[in-house]
Amino acid sequence: MFNVRWRVIHSFFVLLCVSILWASDSSKSPVLVVTVPVADMHSGPSEDSDLVSQAILGSNVTEAQRSGNWAKVTTSDQYSGWMPLADLREVNGIGGYAVAGEVVSVENLFANLYRETDVTEHQPVITVPFETRLEVIEEGKGDDRGWLKVRLPDQRPAWIQLGDVDRHPRALTIPESIALARRFLGLPYLWGGRSTYGYDCSGFTQMLVRSRGINMPRDADLQAAWQGVDAVERKDLKPGDLLFFGSAPDKITHTGMYIGDGQFIHDTTHDHPVVQISQLNEEPWTRILVACRRVK
Repeated sequence: MFNVRWRVIHSFFVLLCVSILWASDSSKSPVLVVTVPVADMHSGPSEDSDLVSQAILGSNVTEAQRSGNWAKVTTSDQYSGWMPLADLREVNGIGGYAVAGEVVSVENLFANLYRETDVTEHQPVITVPFETRLEVIEEGKGDDRGWLKVRLPDQRPAWIQLGDVDRHPRALTIPESIALARRFLGLPYLWGGRSTYGYDCSGFTQMLVRSRGINMPRDADLQAAWQGVDAVERKDLKPGDLLFFGSAPDKITHTGMYIGDGQFIHDTTHDHPVVQISQLNEEPWTRILVACRRVK
């Protein structure tokens, strides 16, 4: 009787373990990589739905759901939205794209990649935005010196000039991040934008904070409420602090970065829709400033 009971208990335990392992394995979200220069994220599985954010080429995203030719994904900043499957490739099982070996980051606002180490023979294979990360295959030698051969997220090889990339990216200081921000002056505003093809206000400040090695939430209201910032008074503002604007502290609709001397840089549709520098003591900004934050 004891042996029978033991076998029953043992069988139950084995089945329980198998069920747990199966559930754990089945709950793993597939890893996808963006294969186009900029992939739009929508609020629903349709191009007619709102544009909510973007992810650039080489970004690894996790899939939560599929609907037809669309996938609901989550980006590294924990933002969710729907992307066309045509803009993605599954890389589950290898940890994602550009997570091992030598990886370079595009430091120019845009970079052209070519099929050979010559800019005159053929048109670019692809043009990628700032911050794009690429897997290096080999370094050019001899006549190819000054070029890197890379593997694109869709597995195609391509060549990029060394002057377009940073081989050893590092976190910037606050003055360096402000200098970086000035490089984007005049860049057009784009609702939902997160690339040099166009930023929106919170996408722009998120990128500037990311340049300092810090991954901040996507939307302005989430940034203001984020635990990674401290509240500061307007009179105590320092360069690099974040400014939040709206009709009330719980109705934030815009953000920018303070750069000193009463000025801040932001991407806005006010007057002209580009990245621009404004005076904090001018209207409408002085009236609708509702929060100031300092990144910890």
